[in-house]
Amino acid sequence: MSNSSTDDSGPLLGPADIRELAGALGVRPTKQRGQNFVIDANTVRRIVRTAEVRPDDVVVEIGPGLGSLTLGLLEAADRVIAVEIDEALAAALPSTVAARLPGRADRFALVHSDAMHVTELPGPEPTALVANLPYNVAVPVLLHMLATFPSIDRTLVMVQSEVADRLAARPGNKVYGVPSVKANWYAEVKRAGAIGRNVFWPAPNVDSGLVSLVRRDKPVETSATRAEVFGVVDAAFAQRRKTLRAALAGWAGSAAAAEAALVAAGISPQARGEALTVEEFARIAEMREAGK
Repeated sequence: MSNSSTDDSGPLLGPADIRELAGALGVRPTKQRGQNFVIDANTVRRIVRTAEVRPDDVVVEIGPGLGSLTLGLLEAADRVIAVEIDEALAAALPSTVAARLPGRADRFALVHSDAMHVTELPGPEPTALVANLPYNVAVPVLLHMLATFPSIDRTLVMVQSEVADRLAARPGNKVYGVPSVKANWYAEVKRAGAIGRNVFWPAPNVDSGLVSLVRRDKPVETSATRAEVFGVVDAAFAQRRKTLRAALAGWAGSAAAAEAALVAAGISPQARGEALTVEEFARIAEMREAGK
């Protein structure tokens, strides 16, 4: 493990600080909320650097926990808005910020809420999302934030390694699926590094990965709505071993209607969902609407 408790962590939290804060709050990380606190200042710096946080950024952070990453972001960004569901953690975070970065405390805002239900944030619009996402809700939270806040231009999230692989997968890859396509609707997605287990407390029994999402300059060109496109994606992967003709039968109303939409979209009815790009899913959605 990195010796961040003895190196110059500056205002950042080291292992001893984390345990002390948790002890004072009576906080035990819970599996139910997927809590694993980062205890290594060098990892925090690496995340901030990889996220390319700029001095004019308004960064939203989901699940700040005890504030390890929050402090690193606050050093680099113009302001940070942290969304925390846990009552004890949310209550303690402003005083941690005030104690360790007093000169930046007025640049910090806390939203005590479930990120899945957040539809507005205080202050200027967020330009970046940087978070160590709870493993059990990582994908839905990420997609919700990208959909709800179009001003978020750059995202860097730390997630379970296999979730990182799934988000960044390309068509034809065996882990390519619903998260890959939906993330790609909003952004160019790529793996941005691996994170070992020993930088967390408690150490998880899985590895973690960083995923970078840079919002597309131009949205996917389609006359179909996002909901219509995502409906095709969900149907195609609900039975991923089936051909699209069979998998989309329920969605289209019949196998024949599915075949007609596929042929009109220029896609083989014998293809499978894992071979298609987000643009191709959009074409299928358009063709069903056209055929109605």
